[in-house]
Amino acid sequence: MKKIYICILMFSLLVGACSDSDLADESPVTPDIPGTMIPDGAADGELLIKFVPEMSEILDRTFQTRAIGGLTRSGIPSTDEVLSILGAYEFERVFPLDTRTEEQTRAAGMHLWYLVRFDKDTDLKEAMGRLSKLGEISKLQCNPTIQRAYDSKKKPVVLSETALYKKNTRAIADNKFPFNDELLSHQWGYINQGNYTFATEDAPAIVGADVNCAEAWKLCTGDPEIIVAVLDEGVMWNHPDLENNMWVNESEELGSDKDTDSNGYKGDRYGYNFVKNTGIISWHSADDSGHGTHVAGTIAAVNNNCIGVSSIAGGNGAKRGVRIMTCQVFEGNEGVTMAAEAKAIKYAADNGAVILQCSWGYNSAYASPMLYIPGPASDKEWEELYPLEKDALDYFIHNAGSPNGVIEGGLAIFASGNEYSAMSSYPGAYEGCISVGSLAADYTPSSFTNYGTEVDFCAPGGDSDYYGVCGENQNNEDVSIDQGMILSTLVVNAQPAYGYNEGTSMACPHVSGVAALGLSYAVQQRRHFKAQEFLNLMKSTAREVDSYYKGDKVYNYLHTSMGWTTTKMPLSSYRGKMGKLIDAGALLNAIAGSGSDMKVPNLYVDVDKNVVIDFARYFQNGEALTYECTVNDTSKAQAVLQGTRLTVKGLVTGITTAVVKTSDGKTQTFTITVRNNANDTGWM
Repeated sequence: MKKIYICILMFSLLVGACSDSDLADESPVTPDIPGTMIPDGAADGELLIKFVPEMSEILDRTFQTRAIGGLTRSGIPSTDEVLSILGAYEFERVFPLDTRTEEQTRAAGMHLWYLVRFDKDTDLKEAMGRLSKLGEISKLQCNPTIQRAYDSKKKPVVLSETALYKKNTRAIADNKFPFNDELLSHQWGYINQGNYTFATEDAPAIVGADVNCAEAWKLCTGDPEIIVAVLDEGVMWNHPDLENNMWVNESEELGSDKDTDSNGYKGDRYGYNFVKNTGIISWHSADDSGHGTHVAGTIAAVNNNCIGVSSIAGGNGAKRGVRIMTCQVFEGNEGVTMAAEAKAIKYAADNGAVILQCSWGYNSAYASPMLYIPGPASDKEWEELYPLEKDALDYFIHNAGSPNGVIEGGLAIFASGNEYSAMSSYPGAYEGCISVGSLAADYTPSSFTNYGTEVDFCAPGGDSDYYGVCGENQNNEDVSIDQGMILSTLVVNAQPAYGYNEGTSMACPHVSGVAALGLSYAVQQRRHFKAQEFLNLMKSTAREVDSYYKGDKVYNYLHTSMGWTTTKMPLSSYRGKMGKLIDAGALLNAIAGSGSDMKVPNLYVDVDKNVVIDFARYFQNGEALTYECTVNDTSKAQAVLQGTRLTVKGLVTGITTAVVKTSDGKTQTFTITVRNNANDTGWM
């Protein structure tokens, strides 16, 4: 009998900008035994099932011959008998067909996941019990809805026009930074100079407690070849400080009802709204906090444009920075189901993203059960509860990027969580993902941050309870409103804005931004990395912080509320549990001597069709070189070289090789495969 995968915990996800709990209990809370309950967050009448690979042919046949009205059955007699008994009325593949990536989708087994819908009154326990007895089903779970912990008292601190003017005036007068962005001098997470209005003798800011952008920006400021997918609230793609660094799907028109590029999504020009299942990205809900826009600004706000903020990898004005793809998984008080979350993760990989920026996660297993529903406590437990989520993340980790690009595989980066807990939350705690904890401006752990051996990196995330004054409310006209928080782009009342926020949510994009900046420099240096290889380089160049963890750190828990007493953090308990501080300068300085040379990709071309390749992308200083290219069997393919660009035309089916030589003496051999048109499903 197959194991029943029952969702036993509420899928309560943190956006992480807010921290509203007391110190956690040091003992993990063991969840209920599987099979005892269906969580409140589970979608009524919906189950997710994964079939064994042996059922693939039958499912394909059913999928390809489906009626216009869609599927109701699998084509597998034993499964369909149970579905009929249960009254299933809809049966659909979780991941839509993308003709470009179907081959790797199938290799990863993602085509075997299906969503089944029943009447909303269907007893999901009974349905799962019946389906679990079928040998053709390998995994089974309910379809929980993502819910974020949201504290209205801790919304972002928005810069008013008056406060913005004051800060801009000061920044312009004192600007000794490499970019002319008006608010850069207040972004201590990039370049910490130690002298800020929020710092006190008891809660100082220390020079160098930053991600070392000063050193990194001497080498690189970003490259548009690198795409970061932001899974969050919708990113305001027309924000004046973000618009020029947004990923744009040129094949699609915003909100169109046509899937022009056949990737399975209609009108996905700037990404996709997985909450509403539309290409129209939204930031207009009164309950939206601007969280996704704030996160995106740390990574890729346009640098050196004389307005607003800077970012870690936003270019230098003359050259664009990395690009932001918005994969919207929150809108107002709504979150996506796990099926939609998995789609968002796979969409990012299939459409060119190599970094997954996720400032959310489950509650930590060590979170106080009086305040939170604790989440999974181990990789095994998490996988048993949410096998679809794991499969989707594994797909991104192994299939993003390209063997012939700057990175093969992808980096899934998550916030560790804000429950004051001695364990990172999942999915960040998963060994395949990257978990990020939060630091204050003096290297100490932020009061709210989760920590533990699962944390890979730490980065600036703010700490208003440390720097704030107990009992004082923040005034938007006060120059000191920052309170040691993180300044970035915002959207307020559907209008572009700037403001402060804090949390591991804000630390996470610092790591994503540094990773994107490092990959940008690798593009310039024509270096190639396996994803794990690049992650190892990030870790080896990061800085230790344990030497700062002596004595106690004192902060005022929820300092804006009267009556709260000070709380002591024994810093020794954080040693070895905050990872290392990500260091952009050290990372970039290590890239030129690491990885391997870029390789010219093997080419696939249809008979009587052309494929174009630019050799300059695969050789250092490639734009300045001259090239020669020889096709060994010209009866199968012919090639025409114009400058750095090679056009290959397929003549007859078959395989041949080609050799390219550069003016500086380098040689590479690649394969040209000529084939007939793809079959009716679009994959070979």
